[in-house]
Amino acid sequence: MPNAAKSGKLPRIGITVGDSAGIGPELAVKASGNDDFRRQAEFVLYGNRDIIAEAWRRWGKGECPEVVSFGKLKFADLVIGRADAGCGRIAYDALSQATLDAIDHKIDAMVTAPMNKYSVNLAKIPFTGHTERIAELCHVKDYVMMQSSGDLRVVFVTTHIALCDVAGEVTQERIVKVTELVHEAIRSDGVSHPKIAVAGLNPHAGENGFMGTEDETVVKPAIARLKHLGFDVTGPFPSDTLFIEGTRRQFDGIVSMYHDQGHIPFKMLAFDRGVNSTLGLPVIRTSPDHGTAFDIAWQGVADTGSFDAALTQAIRRAEFKR
Repeated sequence: MPNAAKSGKLPRIGITVGDSAGIGPELAVKASGNDDFRRQAEFVLYGNRDIIAEAWRRWGKGECPEVVSFGKLKFADLVIGRADAGCGRIAYDALSQATLDAIDHKIDAMVTAPMNKYSVNLAKIPFTGHTERIAELCHVKDYVMMQSSGDLRVVFVTTHIALCDVAGEVTQERIVKVTELVHEAIRSDGVSHPKIAVAGLNPHAGENGFMGTEDETVVKPAIARLKHLGFDVTGPFPSDTLFIEGTRRQFDGIVSMYHDQGHIPFKMLAFDRGVNSTLGLPVIRTSPDHGTAFDIAWQGVADTGSFDAALTQAIRRAEFKR
């Protein structure tokens, strides 16, 4: 199939519906049935056909888009709001196929609804997250997770690893690469001269070595290298003050050293509109910045703000790629 961006047609967006027992099916069908979105893109839904059909009956509008189906699960047998190996397998297979289709230009971008990592692992599939699986299929090692909402952009030197392993994975080379990728992403948003803040690894950015030496031996030398390369970077900042309004608004992007250092403040600031995207891939991928919300699954009350923002960003990037 030719790339939609090259054919002049509307961009073709793949949506993985995520864990069938969570809010993903609701979010996916509400978005793909939205008239405003339908005027901007064509959609392909990746998930279980019977689950999608039931979700469409409840919340869809108009004709259901094309469905790429996985598994033999029936809605009548679905246990809503609970981790399940069958749901994990379907979600994993759907994500994998959507990624392969994006690589093959069968879709122009992908938006991934929330998956439950425990469900996938119950299916005896080693799985740490969307980002890692997509990067594996793309054969890419230098990738970066970015959380964004408007001018607030946060990228991560490390993500889904144990806290005790973080210090060993924070290297000068990794900090430089992550900063290069977020700099490129910010420029694609129309900012000609991005200003980037770098968080310290230790409390108080190490207090000149009194609270850990990594900021002196790794983070500061990486910042010096970036400045030598011409990047406008500042830091390292103590993370407990970096995200206050007066500081963060001075910058177009923030480099965070590990998952919770950046995720917790970001979600407190923009939980209902945050977008998760992966930089450094040959495909476009975005997702909402929340989980499966088992406690409200299939009740029709899920907040669509973050998912809609992720879809808007995917469409915009697919159009930009033209």
